[in-house]
Amino acid sequence: MSGVEHLHELLGLPVVDFQQEADGAARPAADAAAWRISVDPYDSERDGTWEEQFTAFLDTVDPSRVKALIIGQWGEVYEEDSACPIGLVAAAAGRLTSLEAVFVGDLVMEEAEISWIEQSDVTALLAAYPALTYLGVRGGTGLAFPPTRHASLRALSMETGGLPAEVVRGVLDSELPALERLDLWLGVSSYGGDVTLPDLGPLLNGTRFPRLHHLGLRNSELQNEIAAAIGSAPVVARLRTLDLSFGTLGDEGAAALLEGQPLTHLTALDLRHHFLTEPMERRIAEALEPHGVRVDLSERCTPWGDRGVEGRYTAVGE
Repeated sequence: MSGVEHLHELLGLPVVDFQQEADGAARPAADAAAWRISVDPYDSERDGTWEEQFTAFLDTVDPSRVKALIIGQWGEVYEEDSACPIGLVAAAAGRLTSLEAVFVGDLVMEEAEISWIEQSDVTALLAAYPALTYLGVRGGTGLAFPPTRHASLRALSMETGGLPAEVVRGVLDSELPALERLDLWLGVSSYGGDVTLPDLGPLLNGTRFPRLHHLGLRNSELQNEIAAAIGSAPVVARLRTLDLSFGTLGDEGAAALLEGQPLTHLTALDLRHHFLTEPMERRIAEALEPHGVRVDLSERCTPWGDRGVEGRYTAVGE
């Protein structure tokens, strides 16, 4: 799960790990932190269950002032899906009355590979919290997002090594009139990432999410095809930032991107983890940076062995 780290902040708030036993350390105010609740399944004597930690959290920190909540490790996440912690958080809506942001599955490789994380239907959180402005999730296995309506959600992020097409279709069939930022890590077919370009059609043609100004289509083995489609996608005209990082982008995709519609209106273009040659890197920089576009071309990669295009890889898979 290279490239994946624990969250350091959420909603502009620093992440603080809640522990039932704080060893006398002073806790920040409830609304001054993004609270992460997690348990070590191999140290249950100290941590107890996730439900016990969450109950202690609600009884210790003023829940009516909590703005951001992070669901970390809830047990053996490759065997137990996220339905239990999501259900507990949803059931606490009457107490977490100021909650604006939730992230589900803040785990790193030492805890579980991203494809091992068993997720569930995350729209239960949207149903429980009509004022939620941010929802993030890590892990695509078992992930469900049936079409829903939510008037307040401004940012949605799905980090996966393989994002099921059914989930993408559910997102794009949803009514999210306030959505401004959408990040989808599409992943690879060997880990369940079966999204195709036609699945992205309603997004790229600009018929969905009229307030969208940031789009991330990341970590994909179809990065060249996506870049080519972006070249003529109507949605691009209203974007401020575009993120095509972590995937298998090569010179052919970058050329299609540059030869398409102008990108000079963007403030930032993220192409980190790519397979571009140095001449193509220069071509992109020379085309965009004089117009004030911040271009991230870091993490140039080399294909495995001598397999050329077939040896390209995404940043995050298993």
